Amino acid sequence: MAAANGQNNAPQQFVRALRRERIFRDRFDPLQNYDGFELYQRFRFDREGILFINDIVKDYIAPATGRNHSLPSFLQVLLALRFYATGKMQLCSGDNFNVDQSTVSRVIQRVTNALNRQEVVTKFISFPISAEAVRKHQADFYAVARFPGVIGAIDGTHIRILRPSINEPEFVNRKNFHSINVQIVVDANSRILDLVARWPGSAHDARILRESGLARIFEARMVPVKCHLLGDSGYPCKNWLLTPYLNPLPGQQTRYNSAHKTTRCIVERAIGQWKRRFHVLHGEIRLRPERVCKLITACGILHNIAKLLNMPQLDNDDDDEDGDDGNCDGDANSIQEDPVDGRAYRTHIVCNHF
Repeated sequence: MAAANGQNNAPQQFVRALRRERIFRDRFDPLQNYDGFELYQRFRFDREGILFINDIVKDYIAPATGRNHSLPSFLQVLLALRFYATGKMQLCSGDNFNVDQSTVSRVIQRVTNALNRQEVVTKFISFPISAEAVRKHQADFYAVARFPGVIGAIDGTHIRILRPSINEPEFVNRKNFHSINVQIVVDANSRILDLVARWPGSAHDARILRESGLARIFEARMVPVKCHLLGDSGYPCKNWLLTPYLNPLPGQQTRYNSAHKTTRCIVERAIGQWKRRFHVLHGEIRLRPERVCKLITACGILHNIAKLLNMPQLDNDDDDEDGDDGNCDGDANSIQEDPVDGRAYRTHIVCNHF
C-alpha cells in the first residue's frame, strides 16, 4: 500500500521539480540614475515633468498591493514615456527596466487609457469659447503675420499603422499606406486646441471636420462672431474657416495668401514638433487601430503638458518635420467648390484688411 502511494506522489513531485521558481530582478530606476537632461533625452520630460505626469495618472494605474513585486506608478509612467519617445520594440524597454515584454505591453496600455480619461483630456486639450480666451488667441496669431480674427490653425496628418485585419481597405490613404488620419488644431504657440484621432486613412480632411465636434461648435455659434480658423485648400472655405485662393490675383489676394501661408504654417511646425518629441508617431505603430487612436490622443496630451512645463525641443533629432504631408502649400486633394457664404466672408476679409 505504501509503495502504491509512493507511485501516485511521484508524478506530482516531478511536476513541482520542473516548475520554475519566480525570480524577481532588481529594477532600474532612471530617476535615481539620470540627471535632468539625460531624463529628457530618454523620456522627453525631466524629473519634475515625470512626477507631474505621475500625479495625473497614479490614481488610475497604481497597483492595489505590493504583492508579486508590482510596478509602482512612476515606473509605469517611465515605461510608457520611453515607448512614446522612441517607438522601439517593447522588449527593448523591458530589458532596460528588467521587466518582461508582456508587462511592458500591459503598462503602456494602462497608462495610455489613463491619459485618455475624459477628465484628463478636457483638462489639457480644450478649444477656446470664452470671449477673453478668443481675444487672447486672436492677438497671438495677429502678431505672426497681421492676419485678423484667427483663433486656430487646422490641418490633418497621417499616422502610419500596421495593416489591420478588419476593414483593411478603409485604412489605405492616398499615399497608399495604412494610417489613421488625425485632425489637429493648434494655437499660435503650437499648443493643441483640438485633436480628432479616430478616422481611417482613407477619410478626407473635409469629412473629418464636417462630422467633428469642432464644426458643431462653430455652426451653433458657440464662439464669438468674426473669428475663424485657417486651413489649407483641402478644406472648404467657410465663414469660420478661411482657405487660400488657388489662383490669387496680384495685390490684395496675393497679400492675403502670403499672410495666410505664414500664419497657417504654425500648424505644420507644431505637427513636426509633436512627431519629433514622440517618435512613435513617425514609424509604423504595430497596434490595433483602436489602440493607436488612444495612443495618439495620449501623445497629444503629453505634448501640451510639455508646452505647459516649457520642455525644450531637441534640435539634434534625426527625423525631419512631418514627413507625410508637411508642407505649407496646401493639400493635394484641394476642394474646388467653396460655399458661397465662405467666399463672401473671405472677400470681406481681403477687402478690409489686405
